[in-house]
Amino acid sequence: MAEIHATRRSLAQQKIAAVGADAALITSPANVRYLSGLVSSNAALLLPAEGDGVLATDSRYAEAAARDCPDIELVTERQVDEALARLAAVRGYRVLAFEAQDLTFERYKVLARTDGAPELVPLGHAVEELRMIKDESEIGLIAKACALTCEAFDAVLGAIIPGRSEREYAVLLERAMVDLGADGIAFDSIVASGPNGAIPHHARTGRRFQAGDLITIDCGARYQGYHADMTRTVALGEPDAWQREIYELVAVAQAAGVAAAVPGADVRDVDASARDIIEAAGHGGHFQHGLGHGIGLEVHEAPMMGYGRTGRLFDRVPVTVEPGVYVPGRGGVRIEDTLVVRAGRAGPEVATEPAQILTTTTKELLVL
Repeated sequence: MAEIHATRRSLAQQKIAAVGADAALITSPANVRYLSGLVSSNAALLLPAEGDGVLATDSRYAEAAARDCPDIELVTERQVDEALARLAAVRGYRVLAFEAQDLTFERYKVLARTDGAPELVPLGHAVEELRMIKDESEIGLIAKACALTCEAFDAVLGAIIPGRSEREYAVLLERAMVDLGADGIAFDSIVASGPNGAIPHHARTGRRFQAGDLITIDCGARYQGYHADMTRTVALGEPDAWQREIYELVAVAQAAGVAAAVPGADVRDVDASARDIIEAAGHGGHFQHGLGHGIGLEVHEAPMMGYGRTGRLFDRVPVTVEPGVYVPGRGGVRIEDTLVVRAGRAGPEVATEPAQILTTTTKELLVL
């Protein structure tokens, strides 16, 4: 793995040079892990545009850093960003890029007051852009997280019975993920039953399942730092006609979104491929979130796919596709897969293969 992290740092150095900086201070935990391999709640990386980087962490993680990052110089300090800012000054770096999306204004002021402090300039989302395209080892870890998610979902599906609460079911599902081998959950599972299904990010409650409910379950496992994200909606008892209607609508829209997720696609066009179907059916006002997002070391990362977003998809980019219809006071449906955008054969006209879907639990409406 040391070679992988060294390659990533080399690519990041090109981006650091491109912004005219002598070095960059990487403070986002996900970005530090991506570039160094260190898992820590308190670490930072000083990465020069040329030469070797310096990793800082405190004594709680020093032994892990020495073990997992043997090719990086290590500084053991509690205030990691301050220690590296001082080191940047000592080493004569005149321009230091920083991650404005992570560094608080208070911490920025501390760095700016460092004796001999370099000029501080924003790095932008340079490392996140690198993280967007995964290598096959990363895709394998996401696939494992997705497999654990599906296995856990299937294992506790029978626990969806009248009288069980949203909260009780979420605990059963999350426990199953860990029991099957997940490091933990990717996020707090959403379990939205009956009228609560009209709230896209409903916080699970003590509401008990009832016959006639549609129940939306949004869940994911985390495996070796990588996340899964899957949503399925099931019916408890024979669904009404309106419930079947919106389920079938979302299923068609979701399939269209998956089909549109190909290399080179504009993220707005991918979003529109599903959104236009829902709008044409008269439910445009009932689908107001983006179609999906990238996934990896964070459950929500670049690229974001929505009507106000910019950018394109590329080969080996894992994303979610998750349209929904949410009818206030009645309920809702969301269907979501984690998939990997894949390129087909090269040629005069680029051909594509279907995206690699990692969440394989059936998308047929399950009537329990």
